Amino acid sequence: MQKYLSRRWIAAGSAAGLLGVAMAAYAAHAPLDPAARGIVHSAVEMQLWHALALVAVGIWARTAGSHLTNMAGGAFLLGLLGFCGAIYSQELFAIRLPMLAPTGGTLLMIGWALFGLSAIRARPPA
Repeated sequence: MQKYLSRRWIAAGSAAGLLGVAMAAYAAHAPLDPAARGIVHSAVEMQLWHALALVAVGIWARTAGSHLTNMAGGAFLLGLLGFCGAIYSQELFAIRLPMLAPTGGTLLMIGWALFGLSAIRARPPA
């Protein structure tokens, strides 16, 4: 099961990275005011860092991960969708999704806590 999930986290990280680069390109050429462009840039940066985090979760899940590792991956994925999705929808499409960005940001922080805890609780190699 762990190997199956590890591939899923790596695939999710790759998709988040691909979409992050695409969103950066779109935002660079979209008719946005400078403030909106800066906000979107912050969301893109957050997306790309957490794309790498998802890949790391996949690698860790394959080697020494546990259920905490998979919970971290889930928190990262849901956090990305919530945080970045809310910012993109507001700045690019004028659709407000109240409380989704802070909830997503909280999930991202929980993901890091779970990821760190999974490393602390990992069994040393035999």
